[in-house]
Amino acid sequence: MTDVAMVEMRGVAKTFGALQVLRDIDLTVQTSEVVCLIGPSGSGKSTLLRCINFLEPYDAGEVRIEGRLIGYTETSPRRPMPHHALQKMRRAIGMVFQHFNLWPHMTALENVAEALVRVRGFSRTDATGRARAMLARVGLAEKEKSYPARLSGGQQQRVAIARSLAMEPRLMLFDEPTSALDPELVGEVLQVMRDLAAEGMTMIVVTHEMGFAASVADRIAFLDHGRIVASGSPRAVLHESEEPRVRQFLQTYHERNSF
Repeated sequence: MTDVAMVEMRGVAKTFGALQVLRDIDLTVQTSEVVCLIGPSGSGKSTLLRCINFLEPYDAGEVRIEGRLIGYTETSPRRPMPHHALQKMRRAIGMVFQHFNLWPHMTALENVAEALVRVRGFSRTDATGRARAMLARVGLAEKEKSYPARLSGGQQQRVAIARSLAMEPRLMLFDEPTSALDPELVGEVLQVMRDLAAEGMTMIVVTHEMGFAASVADRIAFLDHGRIVASGSPRAVLHESEEPRVRQFLQTYHERNSF
């Protein structure tokens, strides 16, 4: 029996009014695989990511998580999935955004623990213990009593990652997690993500960090105008692609990042 993919997208399309943002997206991600989504701004990367956990409803096609259709019933015609069923599926999916979305009136420890109490029904004691372990996992054990305003951007993003990890996801989605950070703080967040990849976490990462994609990704997908126009190993996409749009994008990237 063949193992079921962690994520399988088939023919996924999404429009906003007259603008078609995603066009016939096919993407399969296996358990423990790291896939990076790259491409120009406005190419549909973040929308694709949000369709995976149905934060953005897709208009056509299918998104399956571990074989189960997310967002819709299996009936024909399909109907929206009941909210409680959708929430249950989302528990397997962690998501980290560009902005940290931490509660400013809570300490780092409380930020991580709160969802465990509210969503998972943990006791406050058990939630605090799990939260403390997750902060240690991202290198912030000594910051548990600090409020977000007293943390650097990189530390806040690591708290956000710890908050997602505390829910024990089987899939992690990262939407440009370093784009809001000062350059000197990017490395500490990327290192946490490298550690997660090494531990076997399944990850889909929207990123402009080509060095990270080259060294950590099992596969890179390049999007342009809502389509995946190239997909393959980091070497195949970043160094050997004959696709003109990929070559143009990478040339522009290198010009902007050369000193």
